[in-house]
Amino acid sequence: MIEPDRFSGSRPIALVTGCARRVGRATSLELAKRGCDIVGTYNTGMDEADSLGAEVESLGGAFVAARVTLDDPANAGRWAAILCETLPRLDVLIHNASVYEPTPLDAVTAADAQRIYNVNAVSPLLISQACAGKLKDSQLPIGGAIVAMSDIHAIGRPRRTHIAYAMSKSALTEMVRTLAVDLAPAVRVNAVAPGVVAFPESGYESDEPMQARYLSRVPLDRAGTVEEAAGAIAWLALEASYTTGQILRVDGGRWIG
Repeated sequence: MIEPDRFSGSRPIALVTGCARRVGRATSLELAKRGCDIVGTYNTGMDEADSLGAEVESLGGAFVAARVTLDDPANAGRWAAILCETLPRLDVLIHNASVYEPTPLDAVTAADAQRIYNVNAVSPLLISQACAGKLKDSQLPIGGAIVAMSDIHAIGRPRRTHIAYAMSKSALTEMVRTLAVDLAPAVRVNAVAPGVVAFPESGYESDEPMQARYLSRVPLDRAGTVEEAAGAIAWLALEASYTTGQILRVDGGRWIG
């Protein structure tokens, strides 16, 4: 757990799940650039988390990361509760960690669906529950914030063979809207819904012809970047003082393409 003297409490503290890679890493760095100390979670990326820590500290921020397996929601919630007892403050919670994998209808199992749902929806709910009190006490002028990573393909643009993922992200999106009511006015709760800001590194979606077909339907004619997603997350977390319960699409226009 967190060493009591690691964070002074003089700077805002952000908790970023799935901090070590891709959007989570870019978000951690963007928040650090904006003056936040970072608590991160990872699953398998311990080396990447260590190198992220060095980058955050080079920006003047404090950093610590812990391995938290979100497929066990009860354990994730307990971890977050103990964390909040230790931290001097918590101002921002970013639900970035997720499972993204195909689940063809003729092959999906109950275990597959439950595991994806646990990581993508139930653990974020229980972590939010554990952190709510600390976030309500945020010293930021615009109060505490929760930002979740949704997906345009789970809010009305479904893709084939990803039914369990889409269902879990749809649940996460409704969690955002409901928490925005439950935690108001002290905590703002929003989501970023990307199209593609980073193609998967393996599997059929790493195939260049497939990527070209996808991008042919994107009006801005390119994939986004993890930095663009991180900028949107940071804006919602630290600047969007009159915005809550919203799903911000960062998709290059794919929604209308």
